[in-house]
Amino acid sequence: MNSEIINFAIEAHNKTNHLYDGKPYSVHLSMVALNAVRFIDCIPTQNQNDVILACWLHETIENCRLTYTDIKEVAGETVANIVYAVTNEKGKNRKERANDVYYDGIRKTMWAKYVKLCDRLANVQYSYDNMSTMYDVYQDENDAFIEALFPNESGMQHYIELIKELKCLLSSKVAA
Repeated sequence: MNSEIINFAIEAHNKTNHLYDGKPYSVHLSMVALNAVRFIDCIPTQNQNDVILACWLHETIENCRLTYTDIKEVAGETVANIVYAVTNEKGKNRKERANDVYYDGIRKTMWAKYVKLCDRLANVQYSYDNMSTMYDVYQDENDAFIEALFPNESGMQHYIELIKELKCLLSSKVAA
């Protein structure tokens, strides 16, 4: 694991004062990376380091005014491709930002589905733990989210444990 790249991701968010529900953004980044480690058996050994680094960097283009080239220079082409793929499109709302072009890019980029699932699981877990209204949004979106990543369940079997974890967490009830 490359601690310089992890520090780069954390510092990039710190420089832009980007927070996660009022907390340092590293809270979210570490949750995503921990999910990646938990389910790392989905990823071939030779790709595991790149995938975990992509989890740390996954929102640096979207949130930190960095470019694909910036990420490529720091972490290499494979990681930059994943980060670019999971970067939301421009849009006025969630649906516009996560549109068909966005999901098409994720589906076409090796390991991007995995990183996106790790990200979504982190967001759902945080929302559940903190009784956030976003939990309901994730519940409402989940079927469409899974279908967008895996049309007709294509390729879903590779990530089945991660998907089961997400569905299990979303089937829980948050106390009001």
